[in-house]
Amino acid sequence: MAVHDECKLKFMELKAKRTFRYIIFKIEDKQKEVIVEKVGEPTQSHDDFAASLPATECRYAVFDYDFVTAENCQKSRIFFIAW
Repeated sequence: MAVHDECKLKFMELKAKRTFRYIIFKIEDKQKEVIVEKVGEPTQSHDDFAASLPATECRYAVFDYDFVTAENCQKSRIFFIAW
């Protein structure tokens, strides 16, 4: 299974520049390749992300989750999701 170059580039943008809230990846059956299906803007929420996932098809995704710790420190974690 190949991974399209755009997948790597978009992930690096999310990781380094925080240009996206999430990226949804899809396996393209005809080309046997993982491709980017959708990206979420930084202003979008977890609810927007969940609504973007199809109910009856498999997807892979990364989600940039922002939160504040008990010490009032702003943090961010990137989660990989197999849907």
